[in-house]
Amino acid sequence: MKNNKILIADDDLNIIASLKYMLSEENFDILAMTTPEAVLENLKRESVDLVLIDMNFQQDTTSGGEGLQLVEAIQQFDETLPIIVMTGWATIDIAVDAMRAGAKDFIQKPWNNERMLSAINTQLKLASIDKKLNRLNQENKLLRSQSFPKNNGIIAQSPVMKTLLSSLEELAKSDMSILLTGDNGTGKSMLASYVHQQSSRAENSFVPVNMGAIPESLFESEMFGHLKGAFTDAKENRVGRFEMAEQGTLFLDELANIPMAQQAKLLRVLEEKKFEVVGSSKSLSADVRIISATNCDLAKAISEQQFRQDLFYRLNTIQLRIPSLHERIEDIEPLAHYFLQRFSAKYNIIAPELSSDAVKKLQQYTWPGNIRELSHLMEKLLFTCKKSVIGGRDLLLEDIHPSASELDENRGDKLANYSSLSLNEIEKISMIGRLKHHRGNATETAKSLGLSRSGFYRRMGKHGLD
Repeated sequence: MKNNKILIADDDLNIIASLKYMLSEENFDILAMTTPEAVLENLKRESVDLVLIDMNFQQDTTSGGEGLQLVEAIQQFDETLPIIVMTGWATIDIAVDAMRAGAKDFIQKPWNNERMLSAINTQLKLASIDKKLNRLNQENKLLRSQSFPKNNGIIAQSPVMKTLLSSLEELAKSDMSILLTGDNGTGKSMLASYVHQQSSRAENSFVPVNMGAIPESLFESEMFGHLKGAFTDAKENRVGRFEMAEQGTLFLDELANIPMAQQAKLLRVLEEKKFEVVGSSKSLSADVRIISATNCDLAKAISEQQFRQDLFYRLNTIQLRIPSLHERIEDIEPLAHYFLQRFSAKYNIIAPELSSDAVKKLQQYTWPGNIRELSHLMEKLLFTCKKSVIGGRDLLLEDIHPSASELDENRGDKLANYSSLSLNEIEKISMIGRLKHHRGNATETAKSLGLSRSGFYRRMGKHGLD
C-alpha cells in the first residue's frame, strides 16, 4: 500500500524541518513549500492526500489573511482535498474564518505531536470514506443504467464448461489480464464477474463498460472522469471507470470497437498504470485488474490496421474462448430450468415444467443467440404457454431462423420461408447473419447495414443481442 502524501506550507524552515522529521517517522511522504504560489503550482502537477498550511506568510504575521486566501484557492482547485491550518497567533475569529473557507481542522503552534497526528489521520480517513462513497454512488448509477446483474448463477455440467471454470478459478488467483473471446450471448460478462468474485479484489468494485457504446468524443470523460467546468457540459465532477474500479476489476466488453485514436490512450494507461482526469494535469494511479472480451477476430483486425497489436499484447496475457451454447448440450436443460425459475420469481408466476420432448428440441436447436437467446425464450414462454408443462411445439423453434444467416445471405429465393415472421424477427435474423459475416465486428456490421454505431447498438439492445 502506498504512503499518504502530505504537502506542508510554511515560510519558517525550522517548522518545515520539524514537521518533516515527525511525519516521516509515521511513514508519510512529504512535500514542503514556503509560499502560497508554490503550493498552488505544485497542486496543479502532483496529487497529494492532505495539505497542512500556515495561516501567515511574508505579508504579515498575525491576520491570517494569506492563509485564508490560500485555503479558498485550494478549495476552488479541489474541493475534496482535506486542509489543516496552523498558526502561532491563534484566535477564535481566525479559526472560524478558516473553517468557513474550507479548512477541516485548526492546529495552534507550538503543536502537540499526538494532537497533530490525530488530526491528520482523522482527516485522511474521512477523505478516504468520502472518496469511496462518491465512487460507489456513481458506480451504482452506472450499474442501474446498465441493469447489470451481479449474481447470474453459473451452470457448468458439460465437460467443456467444467474445464473452463477450472481455468478461470486458477487465473482468478493472479492479477494477469484476461481476454475472453466467443460469440455474442455466450456469457462473457458473467464469467468476467465470476473471475472478479473469486479473486483477491472481490471486496472492491467490478466495473463493466461496453466499449462500443461510448461515443468517441466522450471516451476520455467516460474512462478517466472529468472535473467540473472541464468542457461545456461538465456541470459537476465525474468519476471515470478506472477510478470506479480502483483496486477492483475493470471489464472492457466489445473490445474491438474502440476507435484507433482512443486505443493509444488506453494503452498508455495500461502501460504506465496512471491516468489524468479531463481538466486536470495531475496523474492518478490505476490499480485495476483488466478483463476484456470480444467476439471479433482480433488477428484479422490487427492485419487490417483496425486494432493495435501492442494493445492486443497488453490485454492478451492469457486468452480463453467461451464455448457457444450448442457446444455445451449438457448445460441446456439446467440453464432452461434456471431461467424459468428466475423469471418465475421476478414476475411472481408459477413456472411450468419442461417436457422431455421440449428438452430434446432445445438440445437439437443451434442457438445462434446462445445463452441470451435461451433466456429470452424462457421469459417469453412464461407468459405465452398457459399449460403446466411446456411441450416441444410450444417452443415454436421451427419458426425461428433455422439458419441464422440464411435470410441475410440468400434473401431472394429464401424469403418465402420467413413469410410468417414479424418485421422485428426478420430484422433480428438479418443482424445475426450480418454479424457472423463480419466475424462479430460491430463497426463493419453497422456500416454494411447503413447504421450509425449508436443506432446499431440501440437495435442490438432491442433484440437482446448486446
